Amino acid sequence: MVATEFADNPGSVDNFQYAVTGKDARQAFMHFIEQQLANFGDYQDAMLVDQPFLFHSLCSMYLNAGLLDVRWMCQKVEAAWRSEKVSLNAAEGFIRQLIGWREFVRGLYWLKMPDYAAQNYFSATTLLPSYFWSGKTKMRCMQQAISQTMEYGYAHHIQRLMITGNFALLAGLDVQAICDWYLAVYVDAYEWVELPNTMGMALFADGGELASKPYAASGAYVNRMSNYCKNCHYKVKDVTGEKACPFNALYWDFLDRNHEQLGQNARLQLAFKNWQRKTPEQQAAIKQHASVLLNKLEQL
Repeated sequence: MVATEFADNPGSVDNFQYAVTGKDARQAFMHFIEQQLANFGDYQDAMLVDQPFLFHSLCSMYLNAGLLDVRWMCQKVEAAWRSEKVSLNAAEGFIRQLIGWREFVRGLYWLKMPDYAAQNYFSATTLLPSYFWSGKTKMRCMQQAISQTMEYGYAHHIQRLMITGNFALLAGLDVQAICDWYLAVYVDAYEWVELPNTMGMALFADGGELASKPYAASGAYVNRMSNYCKNCHYKVKDVTGEKACPFNALYWDFLDRNHEQLGQNARLQLAFKNWQRKTPEQQAAIKQHASVLLNKLEQL
């Protein structure tokens, strides 16, 4: 029905392989515990080319849809730790996401809505480039994160936060449009969990109600957490120039243009000191290159 009635919509149903019953969802989660949980703690933030799932459970969609119970999930993970099948950092890293972060996000949503949805701390209004719906971009990290999103309706938390979300933050993409995009493309996206994570954590559009600093990062972070940069059209160590990684100049420009709002943020003091150490000529060159990038986002 989806293929017939919504044939022109972004995405694909060709690789649909998810559980649609509680029984199958529980089987999927137990497979995660037996096969992947042991490596989750060490590699939950890792990203590899053409490896969309790695050691993640893919069970947030079942949990958010009501096919899994959060207490049951935590008990199964705890039992795996107690039986010494997994290390403490693997078990803690997973349970913390459920009864820690997830419940914090739920509370924030119900406390702050509906006004929360209208915030735009940096007055970001730039239109989304078309590759957000196709993955057709020369930026390898964005291509990987978006392409798998279109194929599977899935990307793990670091891809959402530090690739697509980070790029949207640095480029000043329209907050409402980005929030709508996350809600539209991910199979686990329900507004109560999607909106605070996107608006508050990825975009810092709430001015710090959810997070204590913007999760802004240059290409160095992507290079450290993935092998995307080795296969990229752009050079991750270059800040300016035709082949320079766009994340680099956009990162420094983001800090500079938002200095008034962020200059006193305690967690950003080192970043601002590093920016101030650059010569006026270096700063001018970076800001000029960032301006060029922002004017040709569609071609990146």
